[in-house]
Amino acid sequence: MSRATSTETESSAMTTPSFDRSRLDAILDRFTGRRIAVLGDCMLDRYLWGRVERISPEAPVPVVEVERESISLGGAGNVAANLRALGAVPILCSVVGDDEDGRRLANELESRGVEIRALTTDLGRPTTVKTRIIAHAQQVVRADRESRADLSGDSLRGLVAAIERELADCEGLVVSDYGKGVIHPGTLAPSLAAAHAREVPVGVDPKESHIESYRGVSILTPNQHEAGYVQGRRIVDESTLLEVGWGLQKRVDAEAVLITRGPQGMSLFERGGRYTYLPTVAREVYDVTGAGDTVVGTVTLALAAGADYPSACFLSNHAAGQVIREVGTATCTVAEIRASLDGRG
Repeated sequence: MSRATSTETESSAMTTPSFDRSRLDAILDRFTGRRIAVLGDCMLDRYLWGRVERISPEAPVPVVEVERESISLGGAGNVAANLRALGAVPILCSVVGDDEDGRRLANELESRGVEIRALTTDLGRPTTVKTRIIAHAQQVVRADRESRADLSGDSLRGLVAAIERELADCEGLVVSDYGKGVIHPGTLAPSLAAAHAREVPVGVDPKESHIESYRGVSILTPNQHEAGYVQGRRIVDESTLLEVGWGLQKRVDAEAVLITRGPQGMSLFERGGRYTYLPTVAREVYDVTGAGDTVVGTVTLALAAGADYPSACFLSNHAAGQVIREVGTATCTVAEIRASLDGRG
């Protein structure tokens, strides 16, 4: 069968489903207490807030007069914080440096109720920190401090041992891949094997360079730019969307691929040929930073709570619609998802 014929057959199975509210509420009720392991790159997001009233005499750049500073969790840390806000018990399996930023990050995690006993300290790398300078609600510049070298040696062995130990008591696994060295075949292979042995759902927020290592996961959640890049095909219309979505699903042999498309909503491609379109529910968009963390965390938690793929993605759509209303990474609660389902979000 040619590619065109296959795509036509699969696209004919498109659905825009309706969802039973009582069933969605039952899934949300089961979020509480679910233990979910989170494996990935953890980072601190630092924000310097200020205003601009002049241009530097040294170079044609604005001078930002800093008025306050704030920090939030990024990457896998934000996934864990989102899960905790939804009532789950996240176990963060990640790496920080032996530095003040690493200690600050650990304190932030603990203050939000995130379990850090599987957080490994690596003496040879810094804690990843992204510093954003914001003036008049606009980002002026971002400065990153990080190492993107693959985790190795004692740190690798310690992290793999931790994830294998923690998965024994978990009901799901989230892989948060930001390309900072924690996720690579050396960590993915044993982690996915342990999750498959436990028959727990695995949700992956992917990095393009590791696409071949995600084979057999439950659900992959790329945005449309990442999905198009991986498949070498820019998504510009329904035809290219279907080609990329089905091609990626088959390439990684995932049970499902969820492509997030911003104002165009979400498109879900399931093994077996079902394609589901979910319109966006966002009414106000201030910042999409961290929205992918919310999506992958909510989807995986919903699957662990017994949801089917369309229902899990539908709930994640409502969760993401809440967090993008705030500047920087944010979390939402079950109560906020219920309010969004009621049209009160």
